[in-house]
Amino acid sequence: MRTTTNETRGASPTTTGQVLVRRATAGLAGGLAGGVVFGLMMQAGGMIPMVAGLVGSDSPAVGWVVHLLISAFFGIAFAVVLGPVLRGVVGATLLGVAYGAVLWVVGPLLLMPARMGMPLFVVDGMTLQSLLGHLVFGLVLGAVVGAMLRDRSARS
Repeated sequence: MRTTTNETRGASPTTTGQVLVRRATAGLAGGLAGGVVFGLMMQAGGMIPMVAGLVGSDSPAVGWVVHLLISAFFGIAFAVVLGPVLRGVVGATLLGVAYGAVLWVVGPLLLMPARMGMPLFVVDGMTLQSLLGHLVFGLVLGAVVGAMLRDRSARS
């Protein structure tokens, strides 16, 4: 089945499945790229074992696997859900930074401490480092997704 939307008029029609695969692929690439950059920041700050704590471990290797799986998931979600509103690399990058800020509130301030039995919404030196990492993650994610979905037919 072929579908055409306002987004794709003038471009060759593509199936909804093809569009979703292109978005998911861009999100996976952007999520992993942002995840590696953010992970290196966390590694330098000694935070990777804390991520491993989400699954009952303190292993840096487990922390990296968990972190990259989370990064891939949120990268795909970004591109699939927000793909239709992404407008160029700059717009996608700015939206990615905002997305990173939202992930920071939901993740390190709410879900991660709740999962680990820690107080919620604590802002201290560690969570501010985490904010910077989430913003960088979003920046890289948005830039990669924006570049990969630059052509209008991929955003429909």
